[in-house]
Amino acid sequence: MFVLENGAKKKGEDPRLQAISQAIRVVPHFPKQGIMFQDITTLLLDHSAFKDVVDIFVDRYRDMDISVVAGVEARGFIFGSSIALGIGAKFVPLCKPGKLPGEVISEKYVLEYGTDCLEMHVGAVQHNERVIIIDDLVATGGTLSAAIILLERADAEVVECACVIGLSDLKSKFFTKNNKTDKGTQQT
Repeated sequence: MFVLENGAKKKGEDPRLQAISQAIRVVPHFPKQGIMFQDITTLLLDHSAFKDVVDIFVDRYRDMDISVVAGVEARGFIFGSSIALGIGAKFVPLCKPGKLPGEVISEKYVLEYGTDCLEMHVGAVQHNERVIIIDDLVATGGTLSAAIILLERADAEVVECACVIGLSDLKSKFFTKNNKTDKGTQQT
């Protein structure tokens, strides 16, 4: 698990991370009471911070022989497609139900406040293609877990999950429990 911004400031960290962190607006009590919504639309308005996010991910994945970047709807599309272009990989959207025409495979999962499902076109990834999964935020890990299961069912090799924002210790506990930390757990 690779997370750009988790609120911790470490000595010697990439100086771009502070600008990225400052560009993310926190909206209290959205979409419901008690939720501190991490709004990346303000990050997208800051072209320099947005470019820094993409550049950091491209630098990380450029030489890892990644052939697929899978982006989780909807904010993972924004970062994932840019990263795919930067590393010379194809982009595969992982969508909410009913958004993709044609034959799909799907995976249901539980969120902090409900359930959802991800779908992917049949044939979007090939046997043993190396994949990274991109989303804007990880909280409990439910969405990323569903994405991993979906891609592995299609016989792809999930190399790593990456997010711009990480919330709480739940993400590291979740990925440790599911043996995904051995594929690059890192928080910067």
